[in-house]
Amino acid sequence: MSAETYRDAWGIPHLRAATAGELARAQGRVTARDRAWQLEVERHRAQGTSASFLGPGALSWDRLVRRARLADTARRCFAALEDKDPETAAWVREYTDGVNEGLAACDAPEFARTGLAPGRWEPWTPLAVWLATHILFAGFPAKLWREHITAHLGPDAVALFATDGPGTAGSNGWLVSGERTVTGHAIVAGDPHRFIEEPGVYQQIHLSCPEFDVVGLAVPGVPGIAHFGHTGTVAWAITNAMADYQDLYRERLRRTGAGVEALGPDGTWHRAARHTETIHVAGEDSVEVEVIETDRGPVIAGGPEGLDDGTPAALSLRYPPRVTADLGFGALLPLLRARRVADVDRALDAWAEPVNVVQAADTEGGLLHRVAGRVPVRATANRLRPVPAWEPGHEWTGWHTPPRAGLTDGVAVMANQRGPATPLGVEFAPPHRADRIAALLAGKERWSAADMPALHTDTHLASAGPLLDLVTALDGLSPGAAALRDRLLAWDRHMDADSAGAAAYAAVRGAVVRHLAAHPALAPAAVPPAYPEVLQPWLALVPRIAYALEHLLRAEDPYGIDRAEAVRAALEEVAAEPPAGTWGDTHRLAPWRALPDTSGSPESGLSGDHDCVLCTSAVPGLTDRAARGPAARYVWDLADRRRSGWVVPHGACGVPGSPHHRDQQPLWLGGELAPVVTDFDRLTKETDD
Repeated sequence: MSAETYRDAWGIPHLRAATAGELARAQGRVTARDRAWQLEVERHRAQGTSASFLGPGALSWDRLVRRARLADTARRCFAALEDKDPETAAWVREYTDGVNEGLAACDAPEFARTGLAPGRWEPWTPLAVWLATHILFAGFPAKLWREHITAHLGPDAVALFATDGPGTAGSNGWLVSGERTVTGHAIVAGDPHRFIEEPGVYQQIHLSCPEFDVVGLAVPGVPGIAHFGHTGTVAWAITNAMADYQDLYRERLRRTGAGVEALGPDGTWHRAARHTETIHVAGEDSVEVEVIETDRGPVIAGGPEGLDDGTPAALSLRYPPRVTADLGFGALLPLLRARRVADVDRALDAWAEPVNVVQAADTEGGLLHRVAGRVPVRATANRLRPVPAWEPGHEWTGWHTPPRAGLTDGVAVMANQRGPATPLGVEFAPPHRADRIAALLAGKERWSAADMPALHTDTHLASAGPLLDLVTALDGLSPGAAALRDRLLAWDRHMDADSAGAAAYAAVRGAVVRHLAAHPALAPAAVPPAYPEVLQPWLALVPRIAYALEHLLRAEDPYGIDRAEAVRAALEEVAAEPPAGTWGDTHRLAPWRALPDTSGSPESGLSGDHDCVLCTSAVPGLTDRAARGPAARYVWDLADRRRSGWVVPHGACGVPGSPHHRDQQPLWLGGELAPVVTDFDRLTKETDD
């Protein structure tokens, strides 16, 4: 037979085939069996057709996808792949053929609920899924925020509010060299932080053929194992480098009898590509979308007539795959075939986006800590805000050489803080997660793979300091507020689900955020510009204040705001109606689902917080519910792959009612890992395909 499918105790697929192509087909087929509805949703999202069954709430996303020309870019990238790397192109085709075979036989109940039938995947569809998954990953809308807050508070406000924005994704990752482990071989561990979806955004899988044998976390809809993998002799993992590699241009557009023209940096008007597309919206009339592309890139907001509120503005987006017709898929097969760190390093030279910090180790003691991806060389202004398309000096003039870094005391830690990628970015995550991981690792001389979950689940919140310092200095409080102050100061600063102190702190923090947002100095910034709805999370004032609270509470003179009085008012407010329970009573998981959940399962209470190593992100001032968190956890042991472990939220199978739909949730909530099994004799054979 061309391929065999096995399962372990957690329903994780283990695939074995005679060739890489047959294995890719089997991967596509088993993904369609396990994740048919998820694949259908991702295909529609990548094509900008999701409103056709999700309704008007998906319309803004579909508009962005159409206007940014994601599907067309994927087609271009696949055509270039066929020309330059026919082996990889054929391998991707095998995967999509397998997806179509699996979808033809699927019985996912969501299709009956919606009346949909699975659509056909084209060879370029995996590239479109990858683009749609990562188009907002680098957070280009943050440039709109910087412009917005500068207009209200001046340029100094940009640094005051600088932190990772509410729409970006991050990760923890650490590499412990053999000199710091009990086995003498390295360990690579961490957890990617993304919006938690059901089914999950990562798929545990084992791919085996005579060329390679790899376990790792795949992105459903994309062949191979891009981000996190272990071949037995080498393992790799990534974190978001927080690099800036997408630009926004303000465009001056005008209509002519022949179409649309854009003013270029040479002072002349140039013809822009233009056509219209129709977006079908469930339950409402279809919507016409004008798609315009200038020499800079596709126009994603506004047009010749300006924005929806009449503001004379249009924004074009320039992003590397649209410019180069290369999405970096040429790295995927070489990664699977890697045997040593040097192989991983060479493979990643072909990486395009997203731009990541990579950590890798092999069984011979090789170590790797580098940035991978394509970042354009251009003026500093491009990185900070939208720049005028009609002025010279904003062109892309080449590509940065990805930086490299070493280890310190046998350890490398990345948690989206400033590190090797510093020259390539603007805003980075606060250092708390990275500092905490480094401190924990420094606390013991030798580590084992079994020790790592304790790091994954650490809940210490270093960013609580500035607020608690202000609480400490308060006097003249009411008896209730004074008691609350004493309670906060006795709290151990751990955001544990069963902690009443964490609940009290979160309540006071949320109240402080709301008081600051209502202050006359900041309140005008609460009205965002009329950009598309899909970009509005980056422009919302309350989340920006919440994530920059440390800076705002420590700044010397933040626009005349009396921080002590804001904290006092928040303390009195919470003392009047204190939280009745623990942090986990309100800090609950709120995963994204394309369709409402009909299972009746309660939301799970969570430990952790935005700046904890256990990064479960609420939005202080708005909600304690967490939509973001660890989308997987992994520990790669280079001494023995069988001592590695992994877990995902929910489970390996996306089919409701399957025994493996949510069976990993107790492990995920409890900080435990499922064992990595690679011996086919210990697995249950499912099919010969």
